[in-house]
Amino acid sequence: MEVPTTPSAGGDRTGEGGGGAGWFGRSPAAAPAAPGPSRPDAHRPAPEAVRPYVREPGPASVDPYGHESAPASVHPYGNESAPSPLRQDGRQSPSGPGRPGSGPVSPAGGRPATGAGPVPGRAASRDSSDTALLRRTMAEIEPIADKVTSYFYAQLFLQHPDLRALFPAAMDVQRDRLFKALLTAATHADDTAALTAYLDRLGRGHRKYGTLPEHYPAVGEALICALSRHAPSSWGPRTEAAWVSAYTTISQIMIDAATADELRAPAWWQAEVVGHEMRTPDIAVVTVRPDQPYPFLAGQYTALETPWWPRVWRHYSFASAPRSDGVLSFHVKAVPAGWVSNALVHRARPGDVIRLGAPTGSMTVDHSTDNGLLCLGGGTGIAPIKALVEDVAQHGRRRSVDVFYGARRSDDLYDIETMLRLQQSHSWLSVRPVVDDSPVGLLSGGLPGAVREYGPWHTYDVYLSGPPGMIRRGVDTLLGIGVSTHRIRHDSIEELVGAAT
Repeated sequence: MEVPTTPSAGGDRTGEGGGGAGWFGRSPAAAPAAPGPSRPDAHRPAPEAVRPYVREPGPASVDPYGHESAPASVHPYGNESAPSPLRQDGRQSPSGPGRPGSGPVSPAGGRPATGAGPVPGRAASRDSSDTALLRRTMAEIEPIADKVTSYFYAQLFLQHPDLRALFPAAMDVQRDRLFKALLTAATHADDTAALTAYLDRLGRGHRKYGTLPEHYPAVGEALICALSRHAPSSWGPRTEAAWVSAYTTISQIMIDAATADELRAPAWWQAEVVGHEMRTPDIAVVTVRPDQPYPFLAGQYTALETPWWPRVWRHYSFASAPRSDGVLSFHVKAVPAGWVSNALVHRARPGDVIRLGAPTGSMTVDHSTDNGLLCLGGGTGIAPIKALVEDVAQHGRRRSVDVFYGARRSDDLYDIETMLRLQQSHSWLSVRPVVDDSPVGLLSGGLPGAVREYGPWHTYDVYLSGPPGMIRRGVDTLLGIGVSTHRIRHDSIEELVGAAT
């Protein structure tokens, strides 16, 4: 899931989402049937709200990852007899004399709490606001994040083993993403626009995993269980209430986004490999034809799943602007122990069928202006840069485009001939190859250093694509030479790291 680190170019929706009490307060409206692909998971109406599913834990020895699991007698909320505090109406369980398990439960101590905590939405003091309580929990678990993550998934699969099928066999990447995404979203609870934009993308993106509305309560239970167990210093009834309120909001926004997206697009597209060209021993240009129209913009990226690694998705940028024949191209570099990248480079052949997620990303061109474009592409990061150049050419507007194409060695400039042909065809385009160990005739010293020698760039819109380290150094360089933050665009660092396998 992506967390944009630079301003959007306009491709992300920031409207209100969710509304009301959230998933535990109301059900999403059932989506009417709409024309589209005839597949089992397409355009599925959202079910009515259901009470969160709570089961007694099984034996302590059941642990999907071999990490610490909860003792068999421990209830997900720390009290074997207590009902789940996540009710359909979004409130704490009512208290009253003579009612078994009544009142909110303190997971840390397993005893009834003496206060119901703040009412969601009610103003609180600066130090005891819901957001402050969430961040205190985050600070406490940060040093043991791996342990908390493992416990979270152990609880989720222990209580709901049927959900294990939604995840890949190897969980080293996906296991961490879901939990970190939930925590990231919770800490933005006081920024409605940012929270909604982030969760909208997350909700839409999770459709390709088969996530349904009824799965969210189970995730909420496991989240509260993991936090209450591993954050004893900051945990209490008010903190639990804050997390329940935050997760209620999170889940509802994601469900609403997924429900709306079902009316516009399938959860995923099938695409046949129609071309496979090896450019270097470890880089291939893979061309596919989707089974139905696939709308996207130059500069965006998508998630790919291969038949050899089911439920393992990795992100790759489109290597061309939209084409009239509908085919899509990707530049893929095989990395050590990279499941998807090695499959696409060394195993995929014409006739194989892969799956595509929905396009995403805001590294797109604003065609309403004549601003110049400064593009920095490192390694296979040249793929979306080439797509941006083609996009400018297709729109027929003469605007200056300067491309710096970086690599460690000259032999790694695998697409330089393509870029030089584009330069010959368009007088407004300048392409400068940059290598770390430069032979005669090429710039050296890396992309950031080369950019400093030219310019000025303060009136240009800047696009960066490549390894995370290159992007970080590039952004620092650009800011240092006077380029405004709002002019700098690049893919999510988090997704770039995930694409390395």
